[in-house]
Amino acid sequence: MSEEGLAALARLGITGDHAIEANKNNGISNATLSLVGKYGDGDIPSEQATVIFSFATKIPKSKALTDTHVDTILASIKKGDLTRVVQLDAAIAFFKKNKDSVDGYEEACGFGIVITPEDITTAVAAEIEKVKDELVAKRYRFSTGPIIASLRKSMKWADAKAVKDEIDAQVLALLGPKTEEDMKKPPKVKNKSEKPSVKDTKVEEKGEDVITFTGASSHFHAVGGNDTTANYVTTPNTTRLLAEHKKRVNNTVHTRFPPEPNGILHIGHAKAINFNFKYAKGNGGNCYLRYDDTNPEKEGQEFVDGILTDVRWLGYEPFKITYSSDYFVELHEAAVELIKRGGAYVCHQPAEELKGHEDRKFSPWRERPIEESLKLFDDMKKGLIDEGKATLRMKHIMEDGKLDPVAYRIMFAPHHRTGNTWCIYPTYDFTHCLCDSFEDITHSLCTKEFQNRRSSYYWLCNSLDVYCPVQWEYSRLNMAYALVSKRKIGNLIDTNTVRGWDDPRLFTLAALRRRGFPPEAVNNFCALVGVTENNNTLVSPKLLEACVRDVLNVKATRVMAVLDPLKVTITSGDYPSTVTVENNAVVEGSGTHAVPLCSVLYIDRDDFCIDPPKGYRRLTPTQSVCLKAAGLVLHTESFKTGSDGRATEVSVRVEALTKENKPKGFIHWVSSASPEKPPRAAEVNVFHQLFNTENPLEGKDMKKNVNLHSLDVFDALIDDSVDVNTVGTVYQFERIGFFVVDKESTPELPVFNRTVALKEDKGKTAK
Repeated sequence: MSEEGLAALARLGITGDHAIEANKNNGISNATLSLVGKYGDGDIPSEQATVIFSFATKIPKSKALTDTHVDTILASIKKGDLTRVVQLDAAIAFFKKNKDSVDGYEEACGFGIVITPEDITTAVAAEIEKVKDELVAKRYRFSTGPIIASLRKSMKWADAKAVKDEIDAQVLALLGPKTEEDMKKPPKVKNKSEKPSVKDTKVEEKGEDVITFTGASSHFHAVGGNDTTANYVTTPNTTRLLAEHKKRVNNTVHTRFPPEPNGILHIGHAKAINFNFKYAKGNGGNCYLRYDDTNPEKEGQEFVDGILTDVRWLGYEPFKITYSSDYFVELHEAAVELIKRGGAYVCHQPAEELKGHEDRKFSPWRERPIEESLKLFDDMKKGLIDEGKATLRMKHIMEDGKLDPVAYRIMFAPHHRTGNTWCIYPTYDFTHCLCDSFEDITHSLCTKEFQNRRSSYYWLCNSLDVYCPVQWEYSRLNMAYALVSKRKIGNLIDTNTVRGWDDPRLFTLAALRRRGFPPEAVNNFCALVGVTENNNTLVSPKLLEACVRDVLNVKATRVMAVLDPLKVTITSGDYPSTVTVENNAVVEGSGTHAVPLCSVLYIDRDDFCIDPPKGYRRLTPTQSVCLKAAGLVLHTESFKTGSDGRATEVSVRVEALTKENKPKGFIHWVSSASPEKPPRAAEVNVFHQLFNTENPLEGKDMKKNVNLHSLDVFDALIDDSVDVNTVGTVYQFERIGFFVVDKESTPELPVFNRTVALKEDKGKTAK
């Protein structure tokens, strides 16, 4: 443990267990040491210290930041221009997009923008006016989350706590203090109304937008018919709660995609996105994108932005974008209510005693008095108890035997949206079902690993007498040769096995996008895989690649490139100076483009063989070949070889293609306008399978399963028609495969990544 690291943390006002835990993280410790050292001697004001520590937690995750960027941001903090975490996130985002310029930096970070208390008062009043009737009707049962979310957009740089306090003050002024009626539990309704049938579910049919469902998903409950679902748990209040819920959503399906903003999405998430958004759309409903942001130590704005980019890349637009943190106040109130109802208690067992399932015993604090737990939970909220010294636990035994899951834990870490407002954060088991309830989710769709949490999902909603959605579990997407663990991918990045989260050998959505996979191909793949309850199916990447080929075969322009160039000189015969090439022969009316041809051209080295094997159909010393699109037949006149015996240059004569001289093989080629001007050079990356085993973790040593030959880099030549400046454009390199313009391309040296190879042609001869 670094004493220097603890001393640096102490200068930021961080001591005790919080400092010890932070110091264990080498990335945070080193960043803190660096920032505090650069700050210089003297006291660091508490406001600046908070932002500096938040900066230290973000630096290890922000690989794009240079030392210059860090120094610029730190100077802004020290000067007093950058005073809030939201400004810090804006600064980091700015430099990720503007690596070599500070133009617009101050504006992007909200420097100089002064938001007065009067401004906050006016803005809050305007938002409350919009929902005044509903607020007055529901009184303190009304959720202020949407108001907060709206104000975060319109008053991005306002102090979040000041905004929340103003909302509370104006609500109190409008409604007055809580009455006894406000404190009462919702009345119980004994009579059950008629259960709705599946026919009540609306289906939107608009030509190509028709979405059909098979299997269990074709028989999901209708809106408001949750209690028709097998194993759904009801209470005496269920009928009333379902009727109120159905009215609130206007009999409309609502689903949600709830990722954690602590990493980037992978191919398994694509299945979840497709299922949630398509099920909602197919039933005329809506799908939320809700960020499950309850672990501030691992979350960041870069992941928030990346997730939204991935969702929109797949072609989906969320009905609403929300965050679990939108409901932190409501969740805290629910926790207090659960304690009052005897369903939760404050526990002091250390974390190691809460792990595992064998020989478990109930906590010695399980039956502590309610008032005592309320007081301790309030102390937790006020930061009076150190991390690890107390948790709030729910009185419930889960399917897998886990006793009393944790509802709240103490974390002295700034949140990427709420800053330092909270030092206690809810867990997944507490947050997920209640946020589903707050947002009136009709179908809570999740993968099988959450099946053992279904009972706690129902138990918590019913214990608080709130609307309880239906949780339905489906099989996760298990892809052969694919690694989806964030921690293990991080290890591959740290050891330089791959180049980053978007390395085309990975199966993250960012990697697939960089590899040139079209989003519609990914969606088609998810549709082919389908949604089942069988969790043991291992899907081959070849199915995904087949979907990619199907799309690109229609969309991609055909061009010519040679990966391993062999020089060919025409010594005799007539040939045109330009050749017209079809853009895409399978798409009528796709047009053409022209490529130059001179006396010097290049073919792939494998397309000339001095001593060919049986069945070889390309150019040899005695066998002719035809140039694709040019209508020219090449005949070898002579060739030169290197020390390895391979050809280094070939001289040929050419003649026009006729029925009489038509050769057995056609090959691609690249040339230029004149022999003095070589064709355009390019770097081409041909990626192969990253792992040699279907299960990358086979044998428990991932590194032993890594394919050490998963990348071949070629110094290639491409024809002049290729647009090398538009990153993401995919071309078919004739006879080779589909290739995409990579983000590392420059005007001087374009870079291409192979998307997929062409289909194996059984008629293609041996090399």
